Amino acid sequence: MAYKDEYEVARLYTDGSFAGKLSDRFEGDYRLKFYLAPPIFAKRDKSGRLQKKEYGGWMIHAFRLLAQLKFLRGTSLDPFGRTEERRTERRLIDDYLAMIEQRIPALAPAQIPLLARLARIPEMIRGYGHIKDESIRKARAEQARLEAELENSRFAAAAE
Repeated sequence: MAYKDEYEVARLYTDGSFAGKLSDRFEGDYRLKFYLAPPIFAKRDKSGRLQKKEYGGWMIHAFRLLAQLKFLRGTSLDPFGRTEERRTERRLIDDYLAMIEQRIPALAPAQIPLLARLARIPEMIRGYGHIKDESIRKARAEQARLEAELENSRFAAAAE
């Protein structure tokens, strides 16, 4: 039920594995550049999408600070928690749990393969910003298709 938010991204960049991969791959002097669209700072293009901006290697220090601030996640002091993307992610978790709880009482053994596919729908949701929005749209369409298939299999089983 987790999603990769700003705190998690910061943790991934600063837990040592990123630095290890860099040192394994590159020798000598190198410069880091990060292309980010922080939801509370980024400008939007004409279609409303957040625009990425280049940030220098100093962002590692900002990531360290941000990783330490993860205790703010989900609190009223979380600066990212009020963004539409975070609200959508929390809503997706609630919707998913409700969908699973709704399906359990009517569970029939023949429907288990379909239910398993339905339960894996969140795996389709990837990315950030408009990329995530598109993957959510595709996931919802696949969920609707699978739920229709599930209902059809229930009616077919009842008719037998």
